[in-house]
Amino acid sequence: MEMSAWHSLYSTMHAQEERRAFSKATLRRIAAFARPHRRWLILFLIFSVLGAALAVATPVLAGQVVNAIVAGNDSGLVIQLAALIAVIAVVDAGIGVVTRWLSANIGESLILDLRTAVFDHVQQMPVAFFTRTRTGALVSRLNNDVIGAQRAFSDTLSGVVGNIVTLVLTLIVMIGISWQITVLALVLLPIFVFPARRMGARMAHMQREAANYNSAMSTQMTERFSAPGATLVKLFGHPPRESAEFATRASSVRDIGVRTAMLQTFFFTALMLVSALALALVYGLGGFFALRGQLDTGDIVALALLLTRLYAPLTALSSAHIEVMSALVSFERVFEVLDLEPLVRERPDARPVPDGPVSVEFDGVRFAYPSAEKVSLASLEEVAVLDERAGVEVLHDVSFRAEPGQLVALVGSSGAGKSTIAQLIPRLYDVDAGAVRLAGIDVRELTFASIRDTLGMVTQDGHLFHESIRSNLSFVRPDATEAEMWDALGRARLFDLVTALPDGLDTVVGERGYRLSGGERQRLTIARLLLARPRVVILDEATAHLDSTSEAAVQAALAEALAGRTSIVIAHRLSTVRAADLILVIEAGRIIERGTHSELLAAGGRYTELYRTQFEQSASDRAPVESDRAAELRSPVLV
Repeated sequence: MEMSAWHSLYSTMHAQEERRAFSKATLRRIAAFARPHRRWLILFLIFSVLGAALAVATPVLAGQVVNAIVAGNDSGLVIQLAALIAVIAVVDAGIGVVTRWLSANIGESLILDLRTAVFDHVQQMPVAFFTRTRTGALVSRLNNDVIGAQRAFSDTLSGVVGNIVTLVLTLIVMIGISWQITVLALVLLPIFVFPARRMGARMAHMQREAANYNSAMSTQMTERFSAPGATLVKLFGHPPRESAEFATRASSVRDIGVRTAMLQTFFFTALMLVSALALALVYGLGGFFALRGQLDTGDIVALALLLTRLYAPLTALSSAHIEVMSALVSFERVFEVLDLEPLVRERPDARPVPDGPVSVEFDGVRFAYPSAEKVSLASLEEVAVLDERAGVEVLHDVSFRAEPGQLVALVGSSGAGKSTIAQLIPRLYDVDAGAVRLAGIDVRELTFASIRDTLGMVTQDGHLFHESIRSNLSFVRPDATEAEMWDALGRARLFDLVTALPDGLDTVVGERGYRLSGGERQRLTIARLLLARPRVVILDEATAHLDSTSEAAVQAALAEALAGRTSIVIAHRLSTVRAADLILVIEAGRIIERGTHSELLAAGGRYTELYRTQFEQSASDRAPVESDRAAELRSPVLV
């Protein structure tokens, strides 16, 4: 009884208090997820019913054993009844194991289906979705909400069916033995049920409070224990203040833990008290009837045992609607993510990028970043209401063409739209007007796989996974051989570095590659690009924020990456700009100047101004080196 009541209290603690009306469409979608497991569900329910029936049979048989002893019957009857009780116990244990296996199988399979569906769907979302969404909130959908939905089948469904069967059979047997004692026992039920429900609501509030305190403590640990966060704390943090702040948050977790433990203790104490009062009633009133010859001694024992099987299902069923609502809320939160339509979709008749050299063309492109309501959810951003403002157009009638093998450089002020242009080529976003073409074909008509195979991109903050160098390289080409990896590392000027590492290719680079220096990390992303062997290379300020030594190594690696390929380069260093076949000056989302380095300098416009303010000093300091690198960038080395 105590364990079942505790399960009921636990369910109430983790349930949503609100009552909501759910559409038939939601229920149909839940049924669709359950349909592949319907055979297991039917078996699960059958075994749950059998287990509930056996739970009632044992007290009845125990009463008959007592009656047989008191009546002085043949010992053979007592042995037979005892053997039957033992058989029922063994069968009940077996049914319990099978039921638990079915429950785990159904529940875990449902978790797998839901998590896979959410993960696959999120993979299709545009980059704007990830820039707005809190990662923790999204991960919570794949963990907490999916598990909450799974409980609807593994716990709630079997609990409701099993408790109803147990309750009905128990009441029938108890009324058959003594309806008077049964009615009086039920009178004590409100003494237990109503305080339990109130305590469950209070526990639910404390659980949410504890979750908030734990979240605050975990957030501080997560931020401070990441490589960038730890670096910031080392540079500017105040250890005593950090320690005091963490201690305050940890103390709140401790205090709520103590309060929760005490409330649970009061609950169990009250539960034991009510159970003792009910048993006292059964023994007192049952003994009175037995002495008057109205009840057998064994019936008293049966009633006492059955009583323990009466209160628990009644308590559980009283909060069943809360469990159902909680599960349905979890399902709706999962469906909320699944219903968010990806803005960038592959057409059913999409075709691959043609073989051979690839040109890149922008034709009258206009673009505005999508508004929040198109790509996000308020619950995932953890805001009350989404920002409803429409996206402001950031690119205006942008047109240019990079011929196969050409290098086109984009220069301009920060925020002018250079990175936006780069992100439209691999379809991280779709244009609002005009077209982006690869090999003369609109990227919206191409398959995602062929676009990925055709394009390679390196940003100024090349991301690496917390995995080995081998895994980071093979991410772009899972079938790459070790020889090909070493070749790519050599051309990225990383061969000696990786060879010197104790674990070589199996060296783990750390979170976001922070075990490597900035230049090493950037060269590893270039090695990854070289291994992918794309026909079009996009560089988004790949050498920004690097010191001169790292820049020299990265520039040498970039020479390998750009040679013989169509290249779109967002320029940060003079060497790349001077070597370009075409330079586009971007300001306020428009191309205001275009031409070669010498042509633009001669024009005396915005490019000349940028050259003087950003590049002239660099050119005077490193002119001989830059001229060599420019020649290197134009060398006809093919990969």
